[in-house]
Amino acid sequence: MSLRPGSRLLAALLIAACVSPAISARERWTDAEAKAWQQRGPWLVGSNYAPAYAINQLEMWQADSFDIAAIDREMALAESLGFNSMRVFLHHLLWEQDREGFLKRMDQYLAAADKHGVGTMFVLFDSVWDPNPQLGPQRPPKQGLHNSGWVQSPGAKDLLDRSRHALLEDFVRGVVRHFKDDRRVQVWDLWNEPDNLNGNSYGEGNLKQEPAGKQEMVAELIAQSFTWAREENPTQPLTSGVWVHNRIGDPAKLIPVEKIQLAESDIVSYHSYGKPDEMADWVNHLRAYGRPLVCTEYMARPVGSTFDPVLGYLKKEGIGAYNWGFVAGKSNTIYPWDSWQKPYATEPPVWFHDIFRADGQPYRTEEVAYIRQVTGRAK
Repeated sequence: MSLRPGSRLLAALLIAACVSPAISARERWTDAEAKAWQQRGPWLVGSNYAPAYAINQLEMWQADSFDIAAIDREMALAESLGFNSMRVFLHHLLWEQDREGFLKRMDQYLAAADKHGVGTMFVLFDSVWDPNPQLGPQRPPKQGLHNSGWVQSPGAKDLLDRSRHALLEDFVRGVVRHFKDDRRVQVWDLWNEPDNLNGNSYGEGNLKQEPAGKQEMVAELIAQSFTWAREENPTQPLTSGVWVHNRIGDPAKLIPVEKIQLAESDIVSYHSYGKPDEMADWVNHLRAYGRPLVCTEYMARPVGSTFDPVLGYLKKEGIGAYNWGFVAGKSNTIYPWDSWQKPYATEPPVWFHDIFRADGQPYRTEEVAYIRQVTGRAK
């Protein structure tokens, strides 16, 4: 079943209002094209990936901190689990700073991952965490605070300053154009949680404030981003994942950003940190869109989103699966979201995210055994 006609019309109107009439992008994939892509490839399984050495996207990729040897070691761990994909975040400021060097480092990353049988879903923009990114050395992690240094792209300043939007377009076009036929790139995720206002952390005034009008500007830019990417004619699918569960069951409750995401994505992606029954509820609602499904974030142990049984369920249903967190490091994602209200002085009794300790040892050996069983690596 396709998106309801009314929803498609609204999305089309929103996109038309944001895009010059002279622009003509390729069409969104048909249902048949999307399903053919899924049938050609493997079941996608892996993690959201930031190296243990990096507190955020900037520290991962900048020339002074980029560490391909560390990435290679961590990709070997991914291979040991049977993972065949990683979801990896980029940043437009990296493109502005040193586009040729940035592309070179992306290619180095892809080569290291490919050596271990791991492909990549690149994420171009992200509306979550710190809205004031800055190039250069990044601040150290704050003790016991989940994702204390992750940054948005575009940040508040570049989001609201229309004179900076040409840079955003150049970033999308340049990166997609460079890798549009690269088999190592499996999916383009254009915008992570575009409507997130970070109400549990920065948005409440703990550190920084979100700008007024954020969601309206993001709605405009995400529509344009799909157009920019499509005009480069990538062989990989485009997507942007919905993440608020209580709106998914009723299309009338979807906000404009979500309608664009669902109307424009070649494959449907989503985030679910719920227990197994909530994951199944997501799947039941999203099947109606008639597209391959990919869960691009799941697994938060203390709230009931665990590898066993969620990963097995996703494989059985043929749904791509990317848990949050891989090797514990500067991101501090072993700590829960509520650490923004009560930072932890020591390691939490149960890790929130992540699979391996910094030395490469599993957090839970039985969990790693289960992952290998599901992926077939245990054979």
